[in-house]
Amino acid sequence: MSIQAYQRAATQAESPRQLEYRALGLATSGLLRAHEAGKADFAGLLAALDKNRQLWSMLASDCMIDGNSLPPPVRAQIISLSLFVSKYTSQVLREGVSLEPLIDLNKTIMDGLAGA
Repeated sequence: MSIQAYQRAATQAESPRQLEYRALGLATSGLLRAHEAGKADFAGLLAALDKNRQLWSMLASDCMIDGNSLPPPVRAQIISLSLFVSKYTSQVLREGVSLEPLIDLNKTIMDGLAGA
């Protein structure tokens, strides 16, 4: 079986919550690698920040769909967090601020997804 077939099968077997957890885990691991590498791997930093921002943008877009089953206050909070991620990512790139708030945010959301 090819790796793509395995990944398709794994994705189809996951609940939306599990899929979100896994996506956040992948984004967070990229941020952690970039944090550890520091300025030595600017391309890695860009890739990690882009992947994380894209993920949060997708989460926010999903919250804007009428058929989303989350309560409206939760949807609004996710959209707000997505805006924070976008603004903070720009600060990381412009000002060199720490990646830790992005990492902590992702881990907190992952904890919530795992515990619910």
